[in-house]
This record gives sequence, C-alpha cells and structure tokens, in this order.
Amino acid sequence: MTSVTMNILMAFTFSFLGTLMFRSHLMSTLLCLEGMMLALFIMATITSLNSHSMIMYTIPIATLVFAACEAAIGLALLVKVSNSYGTDYVQNLNLLQC
Repeated sequence: MTSVTMNILMAFTFSFLGTLMFRSHLMSTLLCLEGMMLALFIMATITSLNSHSMIMYTIPIATLVFAACEAAIGLALLVKVSNSYGTDYVQNLNLLQC
C-alpha cells in the first residue's frame, strides 16, 4: 500500500471518527461527511487512473454528483433547523414536532 493510499484511508477514518464523536452539532457532522466524500473521490480517481478501463472514469464523476447533492440537502436542512430552533444542536430536534 502506497503512502498516498494510506493517507487517504487515514483521512477517511478520521472523518468517520469525527462524525461519530461530534454528533451534537449538525454543522460539524456535515463537515465530517464532506471530508469522507472528498477521501472517497480521491480514492476513486486514483483507482480509475490505475485501471485502464473506460467505465471506471465515470465513478469519480458520480461520486462528485452524490457529494454535491449531499451538501445541498445538508445545507438546506441546516438552514431550516437554524431558522426553526435557533441553533444547530441535534439534541434539540424532535422529529415528532416537525
């Protein structure tokens, strides 16, 4: 395993651990999810460059599309929660009242 691959796996792992540890704030959870998607994009790009198959070139683009959709939905949810509750604490959310 090369050092680049090891660093990308460490970045994904740290982002995943950050998602697990900082669940109280929605903004920090969204940032950790973006870090995970960035690590997945870089790993998909490296994998597609190493394999010389044409079908593998679409995987990084699809990963970017999913990351953009996830970011848009996450930010819309953050704005809605901030306007409704005044904070981004996840503990204050009650899904039965929505």
